[in-house]
Amino acid sequence: MLKRPDNERLMAYMEKAKERSEYFIGYPIAQDFDYSELYPLLKLPLNNVGDPQVESTYDLNSRSLEQEVLQFFADLFHAPTDNWWGYVTNGGSEGNLYGLYVARELYPNGVVYYSEATHYSVQKNIQLLNCQSIVIRKQENGEMDYEDLRQMVQMNRDKPVIILANIGTTMTEAKDDLARIKQTLASLAVKSQYIHCDAALAGTYSALLNLEPGFDFAHGCDSLAISGHKFIGSPIPCGVVLVKKNYKERIGKAIPYIGTVDTTITGSRNGHSPIFMWYAIKKLGIEGLKQRATESLETAQYVLNRFKEMGVNAWCNPSALTVVFPAPALALKVKWQLATEDGMSHVICMPGISRAKFDEFFADYELSLSAEKTLV
Repeated sequence: MLKRPDNERLMAYMEKAKERSEYFIGYPIAQDFDYSELYPLLKLPLNNVGDPQVESTYDLNSRSLEQEVLQFFADLFHAPTDNWWGYVTNGGSEGNLYGLYVARELYPNGVVYYSEATHYSVQKNIQLLNCQSIVIRKQENGEMDYEDLRQMVQMNRDKPVIILANIGTTMTEAKDDLARIKQTLASLAVKSQYIHCDAALAGTYSALLNLEPGFDFAHGCDSLAISGHKFIGSPIPCGVVLVKKNYKERIGKAIPYIGTVDTTITGSRNGHSPIFMWYAIKKLGIEGLKQRATESLETAQYVLNRFKEMGVNAWCNPSALTVVFPAPALALKVKWQLATEDGMSHVICMPGISRAKFDEFFADYELSLSAEKTLV
């Protein structure tokens, strides 16, 4: 039992967190999940230490469910039969780190090419791995500038090419085109190459609806990472990384005291996250997941139309959940937790955010515009 001051502190925090969750439209987090049926498992120290495909003497784990989650995503992303491997991560950043780690082990003298619109964690990952890298210019919509890529690769043709492709950039949800990337590399006769896709947000729903441009293993990627807490939803950040198995086997070693193989970034891994993902996949099924995706895209179109009706210069990349618009007043950004960069803000139409919630936002937005006009 907590002492009274500590209990009051906790209650105040919980109330604040609940209140802030009501105004959360600027970040890609699904808000309609319900895992209350799984709450008894929170009493157990579940740890999926080591390789998810290898049993361990630490038997209090969720490996069997994790394996089913991985198989679901391997099928969804057309991973090569009998030549894929993966694990449930702490999120997209860890998945990107793992993909780059595998690429570096394959090509120690390779150069990583990534666009200036790439998530901030990628540069940190590159520094951690001590990789050579070159930043590629972005197009106006946030997509990679393929001509700049061609020129940069041509200047470094003596070194293997490692591509970090964005399947949904942070601010505009732009998707880099693997077909154009591969055409560029082919035109320069690049033989030693590796493509990792950061598909944190857009990967899952794009694959479910077969949206263009294609980016999975069938389209030429060597590894990819998604976030589980974004489109699917989870109270704990999580994700999945998948890689071609023959590449992964260059990494990892046996650890006798846990009776398994150390092939992951973190070693000890959260055993609860795979269960959340398994539960959501089983509860919703493919058709339910597709419906979530379709409804979210329709909501994005609704939001874009509302902005245009107000005369706001808002825009959206094709088949994206992210609507970009000029940054509003600070009070509105703070209240609705709007991510902002270079004078532009965005809202992300995630599952669980209703049109009624966006109508509430637009009411605030109109008041803010009226206040600005009055000051002028």
